[in-house]
Amino acid sequence: MITTSIRRALVPGVAAAAVALSLAGCGSDDSADASTSVGGSSSASGLSGTVAAGGSSAQEKAQEAWRAGFGADNPDVTITYDPVGSGTGRDNFYSGAFKFAGSDSAIPAEDMEKATAACGGSDVIEVPVFISPIDIVFNVEGVDSLDLDATTVANIFNGTIKKWNDPAIAELNADATLPDLAISPVHRSDSSGTTDNFTDWLFQAGGGAWKTEHSSDWPVQSGEAAEGTSGVVGAIQDGNGTIGYADDSAVASTELGKVSVKVGDQFVAPSADGAAAGLAASKLADGAADTQLAYAINRTSTDPSVYPVFLVSYFIACPTYDDKATADVVKGFGQFVVSELGQKAAATNALSAPLPTDVASKADAILAKIAAK
Repeated sequence: MITTSIRRALVPGVAAAAVALSLAGCGSDDSADASTSVGGSSSASGLSGTVAAGGSSAQEKAQEAWRAGFGADNPDVTITYDPVGSGTGRDNFYSGAFKFAGSDSAIPAEDMEKATAACGGSDVIEVPVFISPIDIVFNVEGVDSLDLDATTVANIFNGTIKKWNDPAIAELNADATLPDLAISPVHRSDSSGTTDNFTDWLFQAGGGAWKTEHSSDWPVQSGEAAEGTSGVVGAIQDGNGTIGYADDSAVASTELGKVSVKVGDQFVAPSADGAAAGLAASKLADGAADTQLAYAINRTSTDPSVYPVFLVSYFIACPTYDDKATADVVKGFGQFVVSELGQKAAATNALSAPLPTDVASKADAILAKIAAK
């Protein structure tokens, strides 16, 4: 079904197309009819069939917008997207259960052999489609905003800092009235790209307070675990003295406080522009195949235009598929996602930053090569 947020939030043209659709699924496994019209024309594309996909829960609102806008031209195609988390999404892609996956972190090196096998021995396609800040959010009565550095956040989440009036927090928030209240950190229980990016920031910028490198699975024994982005946000809302992390789109409609993080000598609030600046300050990962645009994120910039706690979310697919119908749907949908129209739809519905033009162009060229075996 189309959610109310899609009807209300999509950009003009995409919204009209979305309302007209007859969708094939409901619940977390939403589905939308899909087409290959990246320019938003109303002509039928002639595609047909059903394609199952899933993964990143941070992509969920963007996927709603993409599938709704993409479906305007072809009522005979159904794409389902199950927001089961990045790790499970990748695993389901490797097994063949998903024809493409969304992942908030690049395919781990130890998984690349499985990804290649899933694509019949060919290099897997992996292109960025979604840039979003990760909000560090909290629920502390009487406190609306906080300034924190990465070291302090790391010590909160590793359990070293246990009270909200701890001197390390108080020193950074002289004007706040901090209660003598236990801190309850909340993290993802499932394998999550959001966790991977959050722990990457803690490790890179935490001054040694965070001992483990980035990981999609929560690496320390501390705090409360909750499943999925919605689970984390719900646990923070329902708790007292809670703090956690979630994609910006999942937090926008809440009244939770947001942390501004220290960058250089300033404290920077989460924003799509700040996340985009963070990508611009990063480089492509070494050793990537020609079919991959995977980034090694720089979390230690001192430029206050950068918000360093962000994710780059990927579209993972194969360069060839067993049948032409599937190949054409995956190719067309991917190209719509990275198109100007697709990126505007995601920015409106999911508060993401549009891909830089050169990145979108490179991604489109890679996706255009998808074909039947």
